[in-house]
Amino acid sequence: MTQDRIRNFCIIAHVDHGKSTLADRLLDRTGSMRRKDAGQEQVLDSMDLERERGITIKAKAVALNYHYEGQDWLLNLIDTPGHVDFAYEVARSLRACEGALLLVDASQGVEAQTIANSQLAQELGLELIPVINKIDLPHARPTEVAEEIEHLLLLEKERCRPISAKQGIGIDEVLAAIIKEIPPPKGDPAKPLRALLFDAEFDDYRGVIAHLRLVDGVIRKRDVIKMIEAKAEYEVLELGRFRPHMEPCAELKAGEVGYLIANVKSLEDIKIGDTVTLRGAEVQALPGYREPQHMVYCGIYPTANKDFEALRKALQKLQLNDASFSFAPETSDALGFGFRCGFLGLLHMEIVQERLERHSGLDIVQTSPTVTYEVVKHDGSVMRLSNPAELPDPTLIFEMREPMVRLRMVVPADTLGAMLKLSIDRHGKLQGQEHISATRVLLTFEIPLAEIIFDFFDKMKSITRGYGTMDYEFIGYREAPLIKLRILVGGDEVDALSIIVHRDEAESRGRQMLVKLREEIPRHMFEVALQAAINGKIVARESIKALSKHVTAKCYGGDVTRKRKLLEKQKEGKKRMKMVGNVEIPQKAFLAVLQVER
Repeated sequence: MTQDRIRNFCIIAHVDHGKSTLADRLLDRTGSMRRKDAGQEQVLDSMDLERERGITIKAKAVALNYHYEGQDWLLNLIDTPGHVDFAYEVARSLRACEGALLLVDASQGVEAQTIANSQLAQELGLELIPVINKIDLPHARPTEVAEEIEHLLLLEKERCRPISAKQGIGIDEVLAAIIKEIPPPKGDPAKPLRALLFDAEFDDYRGVIAHLRLVDGVIRKRDVIKMIEAKAEYEVLELGRFRPHMEPCAELKAGEVGYLIANVKSLEDIKIGDTVTLRGAEVQALPGYREPQHMVYCGIYPTANKDFEALRKALQKLQLNDASFSFAPETSDALGFGFRCGFLGLLHMEIVQERLERHSGLDIVQTSPTVTYEVVKHDGSVMRLSNPAELPDPTLIFEMREPMVRLRMVVPADTLGAMLKLSIDRHGKLQGQEHISATRVLLTFEIPLAEIIFDFFDKMKSITRGYGTMDYEFIGYREAPLIKLRILVGGDEVDALSIIVHRDEAESRGRQMLVKLREEIPRHMFEVALQAAINGKIVARESIKALSKHVTAKCYGGDVTRKRKLLEKQKEGKKRMKMVGNVEIPQKAFLAVLQVER
């Protein structure tokens, strides 16, 4: 296939606007869908978690052959996630393309994530084709949505393609627009090989399967390749394209997208964003990707210490398939040896935990999540901490800074007052307010990240009756009156439950956390004291009563001293048990801090 008849594109949109359904129709119309998949929805969402939750988690590539105006065309599609937590997946997919279909729901209109994704695509210089989906719905408003696209995204409303991915309406027009409007790739097949490693997955039998976008040159089976950043060399055992299942081929040329298997067994040798070339070739590395900005951290520990190495291997395999996730070893007094893991958001953290438990079969304990903070010491040095346990002595701290984000929300106009109150109560500062239609408002706030990652989305959905959407981007660290809130269980500090909060909220948050923990920690044979402390001062206390046994039940009358003796004996036993007994804290207690009402 010559380069002028290749098109590389992706589909970007807000959650639930129909990306995966449109991908299905494109597969169907180009004859790429296998017979056994024909009656199946969301063919590219192959992960069980994606099907259960109805969201796309991983970007998927597929090569489509299409006959148009008497010529054969190769269309390389990359399906992308829509949730804000997976924006890094979207950014990586966009770098492998020359154009994108910007999909907007005809009934919901332009949402917060639509704006963020379109801006990202425009920054990378991609050609955008606006597509209005779900025009078959009775409450669809394609004309109004086209005006919103022109007003907010600066794309002419005349260019919008009205379609129904579910009914198959307008799919041929979209395929024609991809061929006519998206430019062909610009690489040179005669130059030395340069390929972008934009994704990878691990197979227990075949090793690492690398996903490549060829920029220059040609790669063939049995070639010896070199990973520039990893400084590793391998022989190519298999090449192929995704249709959407892996289909081997003899070679891949500049402009094409495919996979490579080279018997890579060491996971450390694969770095997402690396440049692949041939052995001996002197080429300049491709720009690759910026490091992902981790927004949320939590500890992941095996319930049994013997599973530590097994957990490390499971995390390595998962990191290969999800480059936006990071981990490093750490220890906890309460939980032993484990890993400190970084995520792009709370949903990302939840998905990683579920994938770990399903694929590795390990029982794990996950601590309550925290964001990263900056601490400026009196000597001028700055340290960044992702774990409250790392906070230095208060006498050494000059100031503390919290991460700030720019938050965009699209909400119904009749909920404007309630959303402004919620955001201002969370220490947000209004930066902009724009009426994008008669019924919807775009709000822009600068707000601390710690105030929005836990329950802000749920509260916004509740206030807006499910119609509100949000997107955020990190803008830097700012000084704030922060303090460490320590939680003590049975007199011992549990570092995994400690959090950093605003000084004026610390006492009430501590009290609410203890009430939650009292409900989640099971009763023991002795009384368990729960305490919240700030700077060595106890500010709140709750008690979990001991399980009691009716030791005097066997006494039928007789002298009262007999009963008193039995009760004294029980009291001594409970006292002794309290000295040597361990308090068992279940997994859900570590996450109880998330459900504290604000």
